[in-house]
Amino acid sequence: MSIFTTDVVVIGAGPVGLFAVFECGMLKLNCHVIDALSMIGGQCAALYPEKPIYDIPAHPQITGEGLIENLKLQIDPFNPTYHLGQQVTTITPNDEAGKSWAVTTSKGTQIHTKTIIIAAGVGAFGPNRPPLSGIEDFEGRSVHYYVGSREAYRNKNIVIAGGGDSAVDWAISLSEVAARVSVVHRRPKFRAAPESEARLKTLADTGVLDLVIPFQLSGLEGSNGQLTEVIVQSLEGETKALPADVLLPFFGLSMNLGPIAEWGLGLENHHITIDPATGATNRPGIYAIGDIATYPHKLKLILNGFAEGAQAAHAIRKFLYPEEILHFEYSTTKGLPLGLKETAIVF
Repeated sequence: MSIFTTDVVVIGAGPVGLFAVFECGMLKLNCHVIDALSMIGGQCAALYPEKPIYDIPAHPQITGEGLIENLKLQIDPFNPTYHLGQQVTTITPNDEAGKSWAVTTSKGTQIHTKTIIIAAGVGAFGPNRPPLSGIEDFEGRSVHYYVGSREAYRNKNIVIAGGGDSAVDWAISLSEVAARVSVVHRRPKFRAAPESEARLKTLADTGVLDLVIPFQLSGLEGSNGQLTEVIVQSLEGETKALPADVLLPFFGLSMNLGPIAEWGLGLENHHITIDPATGATNRPGIYAIGDIATYPHKLKLILNGFAEGAQAAHAIRKFLYPEEILHFEYSTTKGLPLGLKETAIVF
């Protein structure tokens, strides 16, 4: 078992959790960051790395991947330790006063910390898998639920299944690099943004990609984890075999709080209730920020989560050092630490 000690454990390496690390660093608080994904960035990295985001201050447009890259550069001076590819399973108080916690992960990592920031977004999330026999044999090699980089799909025959924004947006994007893109949906109408749906149908009308509608997934053909064909079936029972190197099923996410629901926190409709001024939960030393946190008139925006991260960091500083007067300085005055050290990543 690996054992660590720190000031703050941040649960969740999405944009809000990463910015909380920066705010803690500015207050000279050391952080360890835990995330179930094997990479930092949360949904920005897993679901829409190349899609533009328009509501980040001073960035008229930035991709999800670009936002995460910038946040990582911003927190690198504070040398956080990342524990990736593992989920927090238990949090246990180390003392009766509740001012020290033992955080244990699914890989047996244990971190003794004075405070915890839960920035877990909507909780643990994973893809809704289509009910296809033997799909597990292809997952990770030729069946993928997220797109990390378009270049990985260059000159491939790609079958995309689904009718929402992810399916439509990636079909449009990947049609620029793939050998062929076929979009399978069980109805003619898509659930995507109207302008995206119109563009998709224009690409189909001009022969750039294929719309296979109304059809649904029926079976997979291939060997050793590599697809050769995706079998689809119409509502009337007609079947087709689509040449496929890759299948991308976009049927949404399955989301739940997971072990967080067992930690004795005040919950409201699967969200953690907090004091909006500090991010504090009902348990001393535990804070929640971002989409998982709730209070009256909450706005679920990334920029709102950033502000919550700053408030939580300052509340934590006061919680840990109640007798110390903090002379707050703006970053333009304070600057950043000189010199960078190598950031630790623990899988």
